[in-house]
Amino acid sequence: MSVDGWHTLLVLGGIRSGKSEFAESLVADAPTVRYVATAPAGDPEDTEWATRLAAHRARRPGSWSTEETAADPGRLVEVIAAAGPNETLLVDDLGGWVTVLLDPAHQPADDTATIAELAAAVRSSTARLVLVSPEVGLSLVPTTPLGRAFTDALGATNRAVADACDAVALVVAGQTAWLKPATSAPAHAVPPAATSPETEPGRAAAPHHAAAQAVPADLGAGDVTLPEVLTPAAAPVPAPATSDEPGTGDWAAPTMALPMIATGLVIQPGMELPMPDDYTGPQAVDRLATLDIPGAGLGVLEQVVGFAAATQGTSTPRPWDSVRVLLIQGDHEGGASAGATPGESARRARQARAGRGALARLAAENRAGLQIVEAPVAAPMEDGPALSADEVEAALRYGWRLAEQAADAGVQLLVLAACGAGAEAAAAAVLAATAGAEPPTVLGRVVTEQGEIDDTAWMVRCAAVRDALHRTRRSAREAKDVLAELGGGDIALATGVLLGATARKVPVLLDGPVGTAAAMVSRDLAGQARHWCLLPDHGGRPGVRLAADVLGLTPLVDLRLDLGEGATALAALPLLRSALTLAATLPVHPSLGGPDHSGTDDDSGTDDDAGDRTDTGTGTGSGAGEPTGDDGSGDGRTGDDEPDFAEPEPAGPGPTTIGSDEPVSPGRRAD
Repeated sequence: MSVDGWHTLLVLGGIRSGKSEFAESLVADAPTVRYVATAPAGDPEDTEWATRLAAHRARRPGSWSTEETAADPGRLVEVIAAAGPNETLLVDDLGGWVTVLLDPAHQPADDTATIAELAAAVRSSTARLVLVSPEVGLSLVPTTPLGRAFTDALGATNRAVADACDAVALVVAGQTAWLKPATSAPAHAVPPAATSPETEPGRAAAPHHAAAQAVPADLGAGDVTLPEVLTPAAAPVPAPATSDEPGTGDWAAPTMALPMIATGLVIQPGMELPMPDDYTGPQAVDRLATLDIPGAGLGVLEQVVGFAAATQGTSTPRPWDSVRVLLIQGDHEGGASAGATPGESARRARQARAGRGALARLAAENRAGLQIVEAPVAAPMEDGPALSADEVEAALRYGWRLAEQAADAGVQLLVLAACGAGAEAAAAAVLAATAGAEPPTVLGRVVTEQGEIDDTAWMVRCAAVRDALHRTRRSAREAKDVLAELGGGDIALATGVLLGATARKVPVLLDGPVGTAAAMVSRDLAGQARHWCLLPDHGGRPGVRLAADVLGLTPLVDLRLDLGEGATALAALPLLRSALTLAATLPVHPSLGGPDHSGTDDDSGTDDDAGDRTDTGTGTGSGAGEPTGDDGSGDGRTGDDEPDFAEPEPAGPGPTTIGSDEPVSPGRRAD
């Protein structure tokens, strides 16, 4: 789906209102769509009706499959009930279904294809479901018995289905109004703790992207505010950005013209995407040495400052305020998923969508939006390709579009997360194909829900990866070939996200096998992508360790949390933000000309006073800028007449010797 936040959706509208086009736009980026046509063929001599049906067929992409239920209205309930969690269904429309249901030729179907059964099927559906229906309640009461029967039946159907759906939209004259948002809250409501750039006063918000989970009135002090939930919408149109707005301008602006064809963006090897700024990163790290920081500084977190500076294009980077988590859910069939509980990943995705679970709680704690994205199920890699070539193209474009939507909404940082049975085995296969790794060395142990190690399942996964590599030993090792043969939908979609984020200059936090495997594939499509990625932790996973070495990504911490992919990145995010806050707000050390805010009874603590005392060199007490010869310090200096003390070079190795050839920054102090 183009934007997450709902599971089942009813689209209402009048004649020629644009309801069908709107519904089709919501599923346009889904890898696979099953179109359920309910309307009967009609009178062969009715050319106008035939023209309408032909127009509907012409709008459907060739990759969509079509299923007609006009011959048996009970078939609609069966199709919805049988759809799996990774399928996307578009039913157009319920008016045609009611028409067939009321046809005397189908009256016996009333016993099985009732409105209540349809609503029950919609309510229990595990698939992504969009239903289109005419809104007839605003018209006059028909003058014929048949007309009244139709409007009564359709009105009852709309009420029952609307109650069963997560969200309801009304399209009037091509304009969409959300009657029942996915969160049961107004589309503009955002929890105070989840304020993001698109909701700040004075800033234009991307339409339909600021909806948030409602906060219960009785939320206790020990509870956590639920994360931002995104409502469905077509691709947003970016508002004009001004150069002084954070989250716009350099961060969110389009960066280049990419090749396009009639079917959309062309993603191909050798794309020239932007690189982070080569100069601002080192400048920001050098600037840290001049700040009033006690001790030896930020340590390994200097890498965070350099990364943020390079990706933001400034030597004084700001902490990331607007963060979005993309949780990609996609299973792998066959031996790759050995030891996994069936349906567990879908349950985790539903849990996150409802604002529960570790990932959702951490997202809420970090004031980050959470978007759940469903990828197509990958076929057993040991038996044949995991995806078709068309599915790979669709997944890549879908991921790219998700990154573009985030950039258009003012998101400053993406966190890439994933959950899916067999994902780690697929990532190991990708690493083996792209880095020459041995599968057993990069495939982590299988741990059951009871916390026990299942070596039998691990051996089955290793065998599946081995057989898949043997099957593809003579196949091409191009990026798209690797995704089709071994990677599957989740890794392909994650690759598209990385490429789209790179094109829009949005940095990405990687966390786990799927994200790092996608980074390995993306380097063959656009080598610049890895420079926009930051890896907070390797999590103790051997595959992530290897990918980090190949990509040149240095993990910052070693938490080894095992809370699911993406959770470690969110757990480390406050630490990364703290480093950026210090780098952006601390002043220059007084010994290098900065203000002295030590504060005494005689010192007002203002920058101007400190500056005056520093310039004259005659101040007394701790508020003075530079120590003078009569202030009791005993160092013999007289204000600005003497240069800063410089330690002479040692004659040989000694206590001042450092372990590397890199010179010490001039502003670094030894306390």
